[in-house]
Amino acid sequence: MAKLKYNGGGDWYANRTALPNLIDFCNQNLGTNISTEEGLVEVGSSDLYSYPFVYLTGHGNVIFTDQEAKNLRNYLIGGGFLHIDDNYGLDKFIRPQMKKVFPELDFVELPPNHPIFHQKFDFPNGLPKIHEHNGKRPQGFALIYKGRIVCFYDYECDLGNGWEDFGTYPDDTQEKRTQALKMGANLIQYALTQ
Repeated sequence: MAKLKYNGGGDWYANRTALPNLIDFCNQNLGTNISTEEGLVEVGSSDLYSYPFVYLTGHGNVIFTDQEAKNLRNYLIGGGFLHIDDNYGLDKFIRPQMKKVFPELDFVELPPNHPIFHQKFDFPNGLPKIHEHNGKRPQGFALIYKGRIVCFYDYECDLGNGWEDFGTYPDDTQEKRTQALKMGANLIQYALTQ
């Protein structure tokens, strides 16, 4: 698994402990054998194809060049999976960039009965609410290419904050952290088996 490094000035490096903690959780609870060292890969790099699952987060601006958008599209069409985690404030920046990647696709909200919420762990109400921002309900969006989810986007949820070391955010409970890790494990399981 790798964190996706992008240009534009947004903090792609946010949630420093998130992926290592999610990897540990998956290796313990799903029986996966994911390298405990998270990768770091740039959007336009051929190294992207070495990772079946990449994670993009941040609060600010995101810019994909035409070459980067084409590379990301080819990666996703070829079997890769992108998880976009809105760390608060990412929405207005990421949507136009993903339109560059898939101009023909729109994000669709996944209903609570979608299999992504019912893998190893069951979320009957859909995406859990991990972090409060604007008091809006959490939403799980997807880009679906030829029947396959190539990108999952959590909005008003902040899964990555929940994956961080406990105590990173003083108001977070162990219960919320466990919910976030379980939902993250569902994403990995779904991405690797769909």
